[in-house]
Amino acid sequence: MMKGKILRTEIIFPLLIGLFLVYCSFKDTSIEEQKVIIESIKNADYKFILFSMLIGLISHLLRAKRWQILISPLGFNLQLHNSIMTIFAGLLSNFGIPRSGEFLRASLVYYYERIPFEKNLGTIVAERIIDVFILAMLVFVGVNSFDFLNVDKDFNLVKISIYILLLLCFFVFIWGKLKYSFKNKIHRYILNIKEGILSVFKIEKKLNFFIYTFTIWISYFLMLYIAKFSIAETFFLPIEAIFFSFVAGAIAMTLTNGGLGAYPLAISSVITQYEVPYESAITFGWVVWTSQTLIVVIFGCLSFIFLPILNKNYKLK
Repeated sequence: MMKGKILRTEIIFPLLIGLFLVYCSFKDTSIEEQKVIIESIKNADYKFILFSMLIGLISHLLRAKRWQILISPLGFNLQLHNSIMTIFAGLLSNFGIPRSGEFLRASLVYYYERIPFEKNLGTIVAERIIDVFILAMLVFVGVNSFDFLNVDKDFNLVKISIYILLLLCFFVFIWGKLKYSFKNKIHRYILNIKEGILSVFKIEKKLNFFIYTFTIWISYFLMLYIAKFSIAETFFLPIEAIFFSFVAGAIAMTLTNGGLGAYPLAISSVITQYEVPYESAITFGWVVWTSQTLIVVIFGCLSFIFLPILNKNYKLK
């Protein structure tokens, strides 16, 4: 009963936030402004959007290649088609339940390739740690580079350290109360995940891994940069506007199901700082979000269809 309530909360709450942000995007627009938005969507140059979608698709394929390199040190050879399809299946799953895609990827790879769930989940966690680190660096660059962003740079290091220490003490206390057999299971589970995470230090093709990672993030940026040429009002936006829109959008994607509502609002909040009308800015945000979402929906659905077909010779032992 409790698990069901928690699961419903995890699904419904982010979705409600997303729908609320969609409402916030349009609640203050007049009928005339809404007509302008619709006209902007109709008049967008979709050859740039298609090119942006192609780059988005390439970034997902590069993620699949990078994941193969991460899993290799564990002694397993993940097939490329399964790597690609499980990634798309996971991305589609995130639209239903945020962050569920990581667990689905690990489960599907275990089912079809018998790579231990905890170990390949660890490699996914390693991916996330690397990507979060890169995003944090980009946020740091953005905060310290652009004058329009007013951020209070003062923070109390002592207070943060105390909070972290209290949190660690709490976990130590809970750990001490657990039964030995249960602790053993958790310990083995954590060790397997740890092995997956540490695989990043054991990869043989280190140069390829870093090239893939760099290219993936360049692709993410280019998706947005190329899309700006699709709308007349955003055509001449400077690169710094696109850069911080990119960072704001990356953060917004984690807030709701697939960035619903949050992504267009985050993009438009940055672009309007550059004297772009709100109607054009929110149009740009929605066009970019919709185009990239279409990739995930189309290829995610195809992945669920073709995973069992392309692995039809596999029999669960």
